[in-house]
Amino acid sequence: MFEKGEYLVYGTHGICKVEEVTHPLMKTADRERLYYVLQPIYANGNKIYVPVDNLRGNLRRVITKEECAALLDLIPKLEALLVDNEKQREQVYKTAMLSNDCREWVKIIKTIYLRRNQRMSQGKKMTLVDERYLRMAQDNLYGEMSFALGEDKEEMESYIKNHVEQMNAV
Repeated sequence: MFEKGEYLVYGTHGICKVEEVTHPLMKTADRERLYYVLQPIYANGNKIYVPVDNLRGNLRRVITKEECAALLDLIPKLEALLVDNEKQREQVYKTAMLSNDCREWVKIIKTIYLRRNQRMSQGKKMTLVDERYLRMAQDNLYGEMSFALGEDKEEMESYIKNHVEQMNAV
C-alpha cells in the first residue's frame, strides 16, 4: 500500500502525489473501499480517486535516480516498435503507453522520430496519430525522468540526447 505524501505514476496521468488514503464521501464511490486521492503534479485540475485494491497494475512508484541512470544507458539498445500494418499503428502506440513502462515510452519516441525522418525525406508531414503519441510519450517520460533526476522537464530531451551521444562516442 502507498502512503500519503508518496509520488506515484498513474497510467497516462503522469506523476501524482498521494494526497490522502480515505473512504471518500462521493455518491459514485463505494464507501466501504479505501481510495488513494491523487493530485497530478504537472496538470492543474481535478483530483483522481483510485481504489487501493485496484488490480489493473497502472499505479506504480516513480523511478529512482539509479533506475533513471540505468534507463539512460539502455536507450541506445532499445529497439523501435514494430508495426506490421499501418491500421494497427495507433493500437501499438496505445498499448505501449498503457503499459506504464518508461522503456515502452522510449520505444514510441524512437519509432516516431525514425518515422518522422522517413516521412520528411519523402516530403510528407507527421501524421496526427504520431504527433499525439509522441507528445504523450515525451510528457510522461520527460516528466518522470526530470522528477527522478531533479532536473527541469523542459531540458530532458536535450539531456537525454546529450547522454546518448556521449555513450555512442565512447
